[in-house]
Amino acid sequence: MAKMIHTMIRVLDEARSVEFYNKAFGLEIADRVAFPTFTLIYLSNAETGFELELTVNQGRSEPYVLGEAYGHLAVSVDELKDEHARLAALGLNPGKIVELNRDGKLFALLFFVTDPDGYKIEVVQRHGRFQ
Repeated sequence: MAKMIHTMIRVLDEARSVEFYNKAFGLEIADRVAFPTFTLIYLSNAETGFELELTVNQGRSEPYVLGEAYGHLAVSVDELKDEHARLAALGLNPGKIVELNRDGKLFALLFFVTDPDGYKIEVVQRHGRFQ
């Protein structure tokens, strides 16, 4: 059976992105692999073995066009309102908290925050299928 191990996003500024993901989600550099024309930075934390791979292409100065197909990354947290307040205090401008209900029951409690390259990250409270 296949095991999901990482997802990759392209970023312009390695230091800026590493700082954002560290401040926002406690991700640390697990590995950094430089090639002649690009660098791969793998970020992770103790919560999961899944990693975020940042790809920095040498010589790139224009922001990437995210397109219509990209959706978002998602992370789960124990206390959504506390996490929202923490990210706001860091100046990361989290969006409003949204409650999604289905059949009269809570499906998800969430908000979005945007990284320096424009990628959306869904922050969802651990509940139901979102553990």
